[in-house]
Amino acid sequence: MLFGCDFSSAPTPRKPIVVAIGEIGETGAVGELAGAGTGSVTLTGLQRFATLEAWGRWLRDTPAWVGGFDFPFSLPRELVEHLKWPLEWAPLMAHYASLSRVEIRETFAAFCAARPVGGKFAHRAADAPAGSSPSMKWVNPPVAFMLHAGVPPLLAAGASLPGLHVGGRDDRVALEAYPGLLARELIGRRSYKSDDLAKQTPERLAARTDLVAALEAGATRLGLRLRLSAGQRAELLADARGDHLDAVLCLVQAAWGLERAASPGPGYGLPVQFDPLEGWIVTA
Repeated sequence: MLFGCDFSSAPTPRKPIVVAIGEIGETGAVGELAGAGTGSVTLTGLQRFATLEAWGRWLRDTPAWVGGFDFPFSLPRELVEHLKWPLEWAPLMAHYASLSRVEIRETFAAFCAARPVGGKFAHRAADAPAGSSPSMKWVNPPVAFMLHAGVPPLLAAGASLPGLHVGGRDDRVALEAYPGLLARELIGRRSYKSDDLAKQTPERLAARTDLVAALEAGATRLGLRLRLSAGQRAELLADARGDHLDAVLCLVQAAWGLERAASPGPGYGLPVQFDPLEGWIVTA
């Protein structure tokens, strides 16, 4: 199974974890629209999980998968060294999982308070090319808590995280994805979503419409065209929060990685060399 996951560290029925499931199609079929040799990704379904437990159980029960997950898989080396936390990924994640969210927030806030304006947060090397938030950020968005909530279920499912961790199952592969990277390539910095009802404007609907159209046209450097039914397209456009569309963006990034599973180094299109403590974002 191939899927992309829009994640929440505190899912609810109103704001669930969303998983977009798909499959890779044949290359060359849409060359007249999106360039010779362009492949396709067909969206086959959307699933929603209102609790972390239900999502984790689904990961464990699904026999084999490659997934792109919209949450960070590690912390900046600069931060880890400063805190004198373990300098290998598995012990670091075990230590991080043992902390409460209050402890994480207080520890990271103290780190930031001691640093100058404009350089409060430590960054991973992947943040600059991906345009992603620092993984130690605990608000807007709370990616530090997403890391805290998301990685343990991956490990419990026996997943392998290329370049970071060899899991108990080589047929369950987790890739760190970031939908904002692909969205910005296609529509720039136009906002296409909001959790705030007052900000769910016609302009954001227009941005979602253009983003979906660009994905369907294969107008991306990833060389993949998204295939949707009319009903699926309407569902993506109607979701003003953007969770379903973000899951689809992660699906496309995961498909790009899967096509490069046998590439040099850790595979899946990841750089031959990257920091094995920090990890990397697929397609960055």
